[in-house]
Amino acid sequence: MSGHSKWATIKHKKGIADAKRGQAFTKLIKEITVCAKMGGPDPESNARLRTAILKARAENMPKDNIERAIKKGSGELGASTFYELTYEGYAPGGVAIIVDTLTDNKNRTASDVRSTLTKLGGSLGATGCVSYMFQTKGIITYSTEKYTEDQIFEAALENGAEDVSTTDDVIEVTTTPADFASVLEAMQAAGFEQESADIQKIADQTVTLDNEKANKVLRIVERLEELDDVQQVSTNLELPDDFEAED
Repeated sequence: MSGHSKWATIKHKKGIADAKRGQAFTKLIKEITVCAKMGGPDPESNARLRTAILKARAENMPKDNIERAIKKGSGELGASTFYELTYEGYAPGGVAIIVDTLTDNKNRTASDVRSTLTKLGGSLGATGCVSYMFQTKGIITYSTEKYTEDQIFEAALENGAEDVSTTDDVIEVTTTPADFASVLEAMQAAGFEQESADIQKIADQTVTLDNEKANKVLRIVERLEELDDVQQVSTNLELPDDFEAED
């Protein structure tokens, strides 16, 4: 899991999280809308919606935005149709990449993802070509400036987490997707303020590249994440210990 922690640290230092908060809200609103449409507007009986709401709250999304997204999904504010599409392929250096999307226009999304990958040295592959390399996990991160690993470790494992690890200034808590919501809520109730919380695809085996190639992969990930229809980008890239991010 260390690669994810290092990646989170780099994003934080580059200011990516703050710079793209508005875009993150847009993606979360879309996710909440789809979850409400698929499973109903009650988060108590719709586990996926509950998880989406928790992710939105973790990003400090205003309550009104969340409620509007739920109403839109349930049809109170007009109908909307989104499709969940996943693309698989390769980035430079043979790095596996998975792009999860929510879109109202399949052709646009397919074209945008393909062109972004190919322009930056990657390529799309067939469905299933890399997804077998990944597991889906809940990932909750905390800052070492606020908490010690021992504090997080004890509380997280008591509340059902699978693992806790630390890289640089990030403490990473890993859960099963089913336990993600309950662990996050329990940690919040215990007074721990997370830096991020999400359900992600984690690679079973990683690939380590030199600084130049690793930055090329990160550039692809950033460009893909900038696409409106892209919800999440996953790779099996492991950043080297001496990695230096390009500005």
